[in-house]
Amino acid sequence: MPSPIIPILLAGGAGTRLWPVSRDALPKQFLPLVGNRSTYQETLLRVRDPMFAAPIVITGPNFHFFARRQAEEIGVDVTVVIEPLRRDSGPAIAAATEVARQRDPDAVVLALAADHIILDVPQFRETCIAGRAAADAGRIVTFGIKPTEPKTNFGYILPGEQIAGTAVHAVKSFVEKPDAQTAARYVRDGYLWNSGNFLFRADVLLAELARFEPAISEAIVAAVKDATTDLGFLRLAPEAFGRSPSKSIDYAVMEKTDRAAVVEGTFRWSDIGSWDALFDITPPDAAGNIVQGPVVTMDVSGSVVHSDGRLTTVVGVQDMVVVSTSDAVMVVPRARSQEVRELVNKLKADKRPEATDHKRVHRPWGYYESIDAGERFQVKRIVVNPSGVLSLQKHRHRAEHWVVVHGTAEVTIGDTVSAVHENESVFIPIGSVHRLANRGKIPLELIEVQTGSYLGEDDIERIEDVYKRS
Repeated sequence: MPSPIIPILLAGGAGTRLWPVSRDALPKQFLPLVGNRSTYQETLLRVRDPMFAAPIVITGPNFHFFARRQAEEIGVDVTVVIEPLRRDSGPAIAAATEVARQRDPDAVVLALAADHIILDVPQFRETCIAGRAAADAGRIVTFGIKPTEPKTNFGYILPGEQIAGTAVHAVKSFVEKPDAQTAARYVRDGYLWNSGNFLFRADVLLAELARFEPAISEAIVAAVKDATTDLGFLRLAPEAFGRSPSKSIDYAVMEKTDRAAVVEGTFRWSDIGSWDALFDITPPDAAGNIVQGPVVTMDVSGSVVHSDGRLTTVVGVQDMVVVSTSDAVMVVPRARSQEVRELVNKLKADKRPEATDHKRVHRPWGYYESIDAGERFQVKRIVVNPSGVLSLQKHRHRAEHWVVVHGTAEVTIGDTVSAVHENESVFIPIGSVHRLANRGKIPLELIEVQTGSYLGEDDIERIEDVYKRS
């Protein structure tokens, strides 16, 4: 019986085309875009089967606690690898593959994007089985998807000759995102969409990387060799990883290697690259709309209307995207939904915090959410997970009032540690060394009122932190 395939999940992307729901501070792979679970969680569940080993997740330094917490929520044990900075998919896949090879020198690896949606899990697993024989024989197998229409936002693959004894074809050519006329020709000529998911032997992929991109290979081998274990995470060596050029796995290996192969996936797939892509995987209602959240429409057709909580009403439009969150509203024609990335770039250039940050800010211990702010005051809702502990800290410019509304808080002020229960409050004077913790079994929720001359998040002097943040 063959050894289990080791899945590696790439979970470090930004997903800016799904703004304002997806932002740099919490991108689309960790959000429940379709259904109640995030695409990251759905990807983990897709590989929870005896044919797969425990997954390796590679993500950025801001998301590692979140990645582990979401895996724990669905009962999946993962190894989380922290890449110190973004270097595109080539170095990320290489680093996770090197970790897999250290686990098993003969490892067969399945590289998956954590922000894709696959609706037909049995067919997906059958595709993995179909590609396994070619991967065992030394091929780097990519999953191709039969096009449903001539899309211009995907790369395409032209299958070549069938590899003997398998359902896999050699790759005749990879082509970049085409214009509409070229895409229509590709569909007629039997090209497949390039899904960006791969199956390969670890030693083969790493050997091809060393052959074509020795600078990436050298940097990644050193980054894994000098990696450190930190609170159960594997943190790649920053200096070594930073030496790696930034390059996608397609450019680094797949378009150069003579080992590339493609297996056609019969499952429904989407990379959710734009709001319009929801139509690929979500059945529209009777009017042809995709509606999520508290939404009321009149005389609306062919549109996406998404609300994260506030009532959103739309009247008399066709083929539009309307997205409403607590701090931003976006309206764009469906045909121009790919331009949301340029919109986000403009917001960043204008230094709008909404371009990158949500009102709800996640931390290793839980999250906080801004409720109101004015001159010399700010109000936040703070939720601390069971066993969550904030850093021992002090502020130079603000005092804080905490009112507990759910659970019990352990509050440290100076040398005094006390329990603060529901409907009780406590005052933290300016300059006081303090800490908040939840030692209970249920989430702790409190309202914080900050007052002072400066209320920025950088007015935190951490004295001690269980999460080792500087």
